[in-house]
Amino acid sequence: MSNSKHDHDHSHDHGHDHGAQGHGHHHHGPGGHAHGVTDERRLMWAFVIIAVFMVVEIAGGVVSGSLALLADAGHMASDAAALAFSWLAVRIGKRAATEQLSYGFRRVEILAAFVNGLALFAIAAWIVVEAVRRWFEPAPILGGPMLVVAVAGLAANIAAFFVLFRGSHDNLNLRSALLHVVGDLLGSVAAIAAAVVILWTGWTPIDPILSVLVALIILKSAWGVVRSAGHILLEGTPPGVSIAEIKADLETQVLLVHDVHHIHVWSITADKHLLTLHVVPRGQAAPREVIGAVRARLAERFGIDHATIQVEESHCADLPGDRAACC
Repeated sequence: MSNSKHDHDHSHDHGHDHGAQGHGHHHHGPGGHAHGVTDERRLMWAFVIIAVFMVVEIAGGVVSGSLALLADAGHMASDAAALAFSWLAVRIGKRAATEQLSYGFRRVEILAAFVNGLALFAIAAWIVVEAVRRWFEPAPILGGPMLVVAVAGLAANIAAFFVLFRGSHDNLNLRSALLHVVGDLLGSVAAIAAAVVILWTGWTPIDPILSVLVALIILKSAWGVVRSAGHILLEGTPPGVSIAEIKADLETQVLLVHDVHHIHVWSITADKHLLTLHVVPRGQAAPREVIGAVRARLAERFGIDHATIQVEESHCADLPGDRAACC
């Protein structure tokens, strides 16, 4: 029989304690659910606003001949798709966990954010290619209609921005949708600036120039979303969390702990972190007491309330001889 003790503590915050099993799940109360419902509604209203004005900008871009307007309309089209995808992800994410998906469907939100980020890359590339073509083959542009439509598009984007901005900033899916709208808002500002320059000076090259500027801003936003979503999908250590700091803190602040190793921290979503670790008790401390103390410290100091804790008597029993695995 192995000299390691596995304690999985399934104590849910419903007043029960299922004994010394070291897998602590603390489910926060109805506030999180209400926040999810609010975010879902915000995504729906933002989708309606963007979809309606997307049609207006497409028509305005065709009539005026403005690439800046068409670029913004194309970005709006992707926004509408992204918002619909994000809304669907929130809906699916509410489904209960299954035997095959024991953590549930919340990771769909991260997949949606990742796909939305990639879509932004594609849109930015299209804008740059079209801008280069327009630079070498200038087309006539009607500044008046362009300005009217651009101002209407700006108003729509501002409305959608405030709808989404008041939602959860910890939700990566909602943040990616917000970045889509911010890119659109900047696109409308660029279209207004281009229209004013064309009306005053007749210099049409300003249209593709400002379109490229918007594309660069979109690329910056896209990279941030794709990087954050990719990090979560690769189960990387959450930003702001240090494995070395967790080890040092538990070994110095929890009196029942002698040694902590084999620490892994990852995220299901941007605001939900999970952790596993091995711990060697100090003296003859009971495993159940050690687990309770470690779990309490993790929640208090690091905000991690879902931890699997394996208690060992003296050494790492998982991979004998493999020092790296026991760090």
